[in-house]
Amino acid sequence: MRLSRFLLPVLKETPSEAQIVSHRLMLRAGMLRQEAAGIYAWLPLGFRVLKRIEQIVREEMDRAGAVEMLMPTLQLADLWRESGRYDAYGPEMLRITDRHERQLLYGPTNEEMITEIFRAYVKSYKALPLNLYHIQWKFRDEQRPRFGVMRGREFLMKDAYSFDLDEAGAQRSYKRMFVAYLRTFARMGLTAIPMRAETGPIGGDLSHEFIVLAETGESVVYCDKRVLDLPIPDETVDYAGDLTSIVEEWGGRYYAATEDVHDAALFEQTPEDQRLQTRGIEVGQVFYFGEKYAIPMKVTVTNPDGVERPIHGGSYGVGVSRLLGAIIEASHDDAGIIWPDAVAPFGVGIVNLRVGDSDVDLACETAYAQLQAAGLDPLYDDTDERPGGKFATMDLIGLPWQLIIGPKGLKEGTVELKRRATGQKRSLPIAEALAELMAR
Repeated sequence: MRLSRFLLPVLKETPSEAQIVSHRLMLRAGMLRQEAAGIYAWLPLGFRVLKRIEQIVREEMDRAGAVEMLMPTLQLADLWRESGRYDAYGPEMLRITDRHERQLLYGPTNEEMITEIFRAYVKSYKALPLNLYHIQWKFRDEQRPRFGVMRGREFLMKDAYSFDLDEAGAQRSYKRMFVAYLRTFARMGLTAIPMRAETGPIGGDLSHEFIVLAETGESVVYCDKRVLDLPIPDETVDYAGDLTSIVEEWGGRYYAATEDVHDAALFEQTPEDQRLQTRGIEVGQVFYFGEKYAIPMKVTVTNPDGVERPIHGGSYGVGVSRLLGAIIEASHDDAGIIWPDAVAPFGVGIVNLRVGDSDVDLACETAYAQLQAAGLDPLYDDTDERPGGKFATMDLIGLPWQLIIGPKGLKEGTVELKRRATGQKRSLPIAEALAELMAR
């Protein structure tokens, strides 16, 4: 992509309404624009990151055996009355009446709808286990939306729903999602700690929140520091096998809990030098809720003995749009964002230090073409902005690599290659710089 043809409305001044780092940097980097309180338009740079995060989530869900579909944003109120949640959910639910006087709601979550879909099509235990997911926009009418995408009203979420014949099967499904979440967040460069948590309006008696430690987080959390050093399951993990050891290591070996379920006496059993009380950002949550929705909505399957029984369910959410804020909170410096390679909007930024110089233009065009052909998705700054402004923009938007090409370096047969995360700069022959980038 050529920057001269890209919408990138960067801001030099810090917006006054932004209270935390991620919100400030997302606005300054031209990633989003507020359209109403807690509702944002995703501008091209932000949208590209959003799609990369979404794809990682999709790949890990598919690997764990979940099946993707898509449900609508609007839901019938009658479905929620079946489950008993319509009146209980609270003012965060946006209720709507259409021209035919049908009562609808803008979905904050999809347990009722997916249960109704399952009820319509699945009658036998032979179809189980089944895990269905979608990546869809949600709406919760927060009383005080703030902190940008961290606590907005409209947000993009991946929500998955498992269906099993009994509690043992549901526990296996829970463990698959638990392990998939460990891998998902690690691929984005995050250490997300599973912590015992309240189930809230979803229901059930078993839940873990996946928390990224950050002082700007809204949740107070308590954990044993040693949980930060546990190994992440690699891509060879067998989701058809027994995942108990992984879940017990991450979910039970060391203390980790949100303030809602914190047990001070239990926490004191952790060595004092390993105790950590801090704040965190919730980026995902998993729930086992058993027959909570199956019984009121009369969802049964025929078991191997020919007897009908209610299914056991679970739900599993990832805050896709919230993850952008969490990643920035975890990875930035005074100059701007530092994107992990896997979620960066572009793989490398090419900086032309003298647009109009035939030798520099040719070198930039050649590098641009070769990097595109190699699938590195470069952003080529071909604007007539001064070099200082170009450097500031590249640092602000946080691309992992910068390839800086100017007349002085070309006369010496070199270009400059900069790694954004470390700030390291090296002068290399252009062929070597390109080869290094393409080898990654």
